[in-house]
Amino acid sequence: MKFLARLLKIKKRKHFGTDGIRGSISKETNPEFVLKLGWAAGKVFKEQGIKALIIGKDTRISGYMLETALQSGIISAGVDVRLVGPMPTPAVSYLASSFKNQAGVVISASHNSYEDNGIKFFGDDGKKISNDLEEKIEKKLTEELDVSEAKNLGKAARLTDASGRYIEFCKSSLKRNINFNKLKIVLDVANGATYDVAPKVFKELGAEIIVLFDSPDGTNINKDCGSTNIKFLQKEVLKNKADFGIAFDGDGDRLIIVDKNAKELNGDDILYVLARDKFENQITLGSKGIVGTIMTNKGLENSLTKMGVELVRSDVGDRYVLQKLEELNWDLGGEQSGHIISLDSSNSGDAIIAAIKFLEAYICSGLSLDQLLKPFTKYPQILTNVKTKNSEKVLKNKNFQNLLRDISLNLKKYDGRINVRPSGTEPLIRIMVESKNEKETKSASKILSNFVKKLT
Repeated sequence: MKFLARLLKIKKRKHFGTDGIRGSISKETNPEFVLKLGWAAGKVFKEQGIKALIIGKDTRISGYMLETALQSGIISAGVDVRLVGPMPTPAVSYLASSFKNQAGVVISASHNSYEDNGIKFFGDDGKKISNDLEEKIEKKLTEELDVSEAKNLGKAARLTDASGRYIEFCKSSLKRNINFNKLKIVLDVANGATYDVAPKVFKELGAEIIVLFDSPDGTNINKDCGSTNIKFLQKEVLKNKADFGIAFDGDGDRLIIVDKNAKELNGDDILYVLARDKFENQITLGSKGIVGTIMTNKGLENSLTKMGVELVRSDVGDRYVLQKLEELNWDLGGEQSGHIISLDSSNSGDAIIAAIKFLEAYICSGLSLDQLLKPFTKYPQILTNVKTKNSEKVLKNKNFQNLLRDISLNLKKYDGRINVRPSGTEPLIRIMVESKNEKETKSASKILSNFVKKLT
């Protein structure tokens, strides 16, 4: 129950969630708000010594509208703008770290449908900005917008070589002298931000590729495709007798992998393969540990322990994984959802780089994928999402808390655990139940989700 108590004490912020600002373009992320946000962020970044903000976006139709509003606000604060157009979120992170005194902004709602959009900020180190900086921006939003004098207004320009820079950066993450010329890969680019760069990266690394969902029209991003819907990818992997399928999300910071038998490999599987490669081959020396989250499967923790590798858990959100990695001075971590961070190659979660490193580990192991994953046995785990307008009210309900306590005590007999939390990006309560006993896991999940539905 400690996680629930901690959850209820989290400081509420008006606009920023676990991954920037996200919501409907007619409400939370409307143009008027985004213009003011650009001004507020510009003012705050200027105080930090930032001279320009690099703006990237995914492929949703509202991106054009919000890009214009955002750059107007930033320019009015006296800060320059650099436009890169549709680019993966990690590309903007990389570009921000490449130029001195320049930060980054991404217009994207990640895996959400096209009706939503969002804003993510990166510092000049390529990392997502801190809670403190977000709070400063929120405070600035409460002030009256004052436009800089004409002579002090920012200027806008386009970075024409951004795509090429990022492609070469991704390719440089392949550390060993190998290529992918024996691999056939199906890429699902989700009609999103990776639609142009991802196929080029894997082609240039030698793979034979088949590309799905690479015709964005502004409204089809993530629609029945991408890392949150891999059914078509699985069919195409079998149909084309491919070695792997790789699905990215709309902004390119998450991935799910499909093996030749159409079996799904999530972030836990990917982390296991990377950890085994890293520590068995002593690619880097130092402390043997990786960072997961409270959602990471207990089976991964057990398998890593047998390898002599420690798993430390953070709160959900790749920013919290990154914070924990920096705190421990480790470089590998990630989330079950497919955010994978490899600080030896990138300052943020990068789906293309994670895919490259996974394929590199697979090739260099000399094993079949089944052999490579054999020591990793997952616990039965069920994640249920329940829509709710007031997650705090549900979580504070005494009857729900009592039920949660009783079921948690019962699951302890099966090395089980429960995690209930509000989504930081959608009006949902996420209920995770896990234990060695599949029957008990299913039963507990059903009871809890049904109870929450009655409360909403």
